[in-house]
Amino acid sequence: MHFDAASMSILLPALAAGLLVTLTLVPLGMQVLSRGIVFIDLAVAQIAGLGVIIADSLGWEPQGYAVQVAALGAAVAGALFLTWTERRWPQVQEAIIGVVFVLAASIALLLLAGNPHGGEQLKDLLVGQILWVDPRQLLLQAPAYALLAALWFRLGQRLGRVGFYLLFACAVTLSVQQVGLYLVFATLIVPALSTYYVKERRQWRAYGVALFGYASGLAASAWFDLPSGAMIVCTMAATGMFAAWMGRAKRAGRVPMPTWRH
Repeated sequence: MHFDAASMSILLPALAAGLLVTLTLVPLGMQVLSRGIVFIDLAVAQIAGLGVIIADSLGWEPQGYAVQVAALGAAVAGALFLTWTERRWPQVQEAIIGVVFVLAASIALLLLAGNPHGGEQLKDLLVGQILWVDPRQLLLQAPAYALLAALWFRLGQRLGRVGFYLLFACAVTLSVQQVGLYLVFATLIVPALSTYYVKERRQWRAYGVALFGYASGLAASAWFDLPSGAMIVCTMAATGMFAAWMGRAKRAGRVPMPTWRH
């Protein structure tokens, strides 16, 4: 595939969607990793997807605001439940998150069992349709992403447990409908994990891993005509492994870093 005007008109909105998702999910992923609740994004995203499936089963317009409200309401309810379980049983919170994810996924499968398009809907929920994002929808959602990022960078730890879970639920609900569950998980965890032992400019390095993963994954998927979501996950994972290796090699003194002279 050649990168002509037609292909760029598809790739650029997809890259913009990746930038918006990265803006909010990378710093939240660092917090998720530090709290030891890695699979919370899968659980909340699955609950949000269940809300979409329930709304669809009720005959609501797939791209309408009612579906957005259903997804967000389901995610917020799930987040509040996980907030309560973390307060009551912190020692087994990760196990509870896993059970919630499996339960939400199973209910979704049951609801889709009689739907002739259920397989396609499930695929969209998991891998997303990042190549077909609507630029107008991105423009409408950009302020919401900016607000969520501003709240996190402004308040951070002062949000408390409930505030973190609610903000997390909103960010995941927005993102999973744009890029799918797999990419949400990768964007949250891979950059945070690859820079876990980095002390200097960790957040900027994590952003770099995510953004390079999206850009190179979209380019590779277009060039080789392969599914975009899966390719981005693979390129982001490869970028994260390289970044982690570079960080470890630098700490061990095996990689000479350039010295900039003014």
